Amino acid sequence: MPKGANQKFKLYRLAQIMCEKTDETHYLTMPEIQKELEKYDIIAERRSLYESLKDLEEFGIEVEGERSGRGYRYHVIGRQFELAELKLLVDAIQSSKFITEKMTNRLIGKLETLVSQHDAADLRRQVFVSGRIKTMNETVYYSVDTIYNAISQNKKIKFQYYQWNVKKEPELRHGGAYYHISPWGLLWDHENYYLIGYDSRAEQIRHYRVDKMLHILLSEEIREGKEEFQKIDMASYSKKSFGMFGGKEQSVKLLVENSLAGVIVDRFGKDVMMIPADADHFTVSVDVQVSSQFISWVFALGSQAKIVSPKNVVNQVRKKIEKLAEQYALPIENRREN
Repeated sequence: MPKGANQKFKLYRLAQIMCEKTDETHYLTMPEIQKELEKYDIIAERRSLYESLKDLEEFGIEVEGERSGRGYRYHVIGRQFELAELKLLVDAIQSSKFITEKMTNRLIGKLETLVSQHDAADLRRQVFVSGRIKTMNETVYYSVDTIYNAISQNKKIKFQYYQWNVKKEPELRHGGAYYHISPWGLLWDHENYYLIGYDSRAEQIRHYRVDKMLHILLSEEIREGKEEFQKIDMASYSKKSFGMFGGKEQSVKLLVENSLAGVIVDRFGKDVMMIPADADHFTVSVDVQVSSQFISWVFALGSQAKIVSPKNVVNQVRKKIEKLAEQYALPIENRREN
C-alpha cells in the first residue's frame, strides 16, 4: 500500500482523532479511523493501526476496543478529567465576576480541548456568559500571576487602586498614588478575588479587590508583616468580614429563632456553638469584624435575630436604626393624613 505524504505524523494524528472523535459513548471503527487519517494524507493498514493504538498508551491515552457486530469499534477511556469535573470548572469560571467575559470564553475553550468534540458541545451548552456581571479589567489574570510571584519571591508590590464614580467611570483612589503592600495571600469571597496584604504605614493587615488593582509592579523591598499575618486565620477571614468590609473584630452574641439555624450554619460553619435559650430561640457567639455590612446582615434577618451583646455593638445598631428612621420619616403633614 502506498504511503501518504504525511506518514511521519501518523501517531500524532491518530491520537488527535481518537481524543477528538471518541469518548465513553462515541466510537470509531477501523475503517472510520482509516478514513479520518486519509483526511491528513496518511495511509494506514489495519495491522499497523492495531499496534499504533497500543502505542498511544505511551502518551497516556488509553484506547479500548469492543466487539460491534462482526467487527470492533474503539474509543478513548479514562481521560484526565471526567466530564462532570469539567462542568464544575466551567460553572466556577463563568460565575466568577473577576474574570472578564473574553477571558471566560477563552478559558472554557481551553477546557473543551480536554474532551471529545461531542462532550465539548455538551460543555458549551451549559455556558451562559453574556449578560452576567463581569469585571472589565482584562489584566486580572496577569495581576494574580504577579501577586503569586511576589509571594514566592518574598517581595512587596505596588499598585494603583480604583473605584467607580457616578459617571460609571473608573476613578483612581488617593489621587492615583501607588499603594505599597506586602502580599501574603489571595482569598476568594462572594465571586471576587482579594489580595490579603500588610500595609506597613497603617501597620495592619488589609484586603484589596484584585480586579480593582491596576499597574501592579514587583518591588525590590522585602515583605513585612509576617507576624501580623500569622495572627489571622485565612479560612475564617471572610466569615468575619461581611462582604469583605473591614471593622473592629469583636465577639458578638446573637439571639436567633430556631428556624434560622441553617442561616447561621451556612454563614459561620458547623463548628459554631448554638445554645438553646428557650423553646423557640438559641444564642450564638461569633467573632466578626463589626461593620455597617454586618449590622445590615442582621437587619435582613428581621425580628428573627437580635444582637444582645456587647453593649457598644448594640449601641451602634440603635444609632443606625435612628438614622434610618430619620431618613425615612414622613413629613409632618403626611403623618396627619395617614
